[in-house]
Amino acid sequence: MNKAKDLYKAICLAILVFVLTVQPLSAAAASKTIKVKVRLVSVELVENNHVGNEWYTESFINGKRIEEGESVTLNLKSTGSVTLKAAAEEQDSIPDEGSNSSTIKASSISKSITKSLDVVVEENRGRYSGNTAKWKFVYQIQKL
Repeated sequence: MNKAKDLYKAICLAILVFVLTVQPLSAAAASKTIKVKVRLVSVELVENNHVGNEWYTESFINGKRIEEGESVTLNLKSTGSVTLKAAAEEQDSIPDEGSNSSTIKASSISKSITKSLDVVVEENRGRYSGNTAKWKFVYQIQKL
């Protein structure tokens, strides 16, 4: 009976040692950071069916405002993500607006990817009520 007890203790000790040595490795992997560069390549009005002529557009990368042609470098945890947000507003006394967003997991970014967001703005008053304009925001996301 003593041999069985000693064997049980040895197995429990081996399991304990294994758990204690593996945990820091997995915790380190989860806290690993990666650098990601995101560039707003272009902002284009691709369709306008009598919605308006004066526009305001804006874009955000993880909450940071960015202009067309600019880029931002993010330090993300491997479990983090990149959130893109785009908006367009027709400028008149009663503005029409639209927005769209997308989230990309950092773990899914390999090398370089291009992501487009379409923003639709619908006319809300007048004889063209219901007509739409469509904006296209193009982003390049690159793992550094």
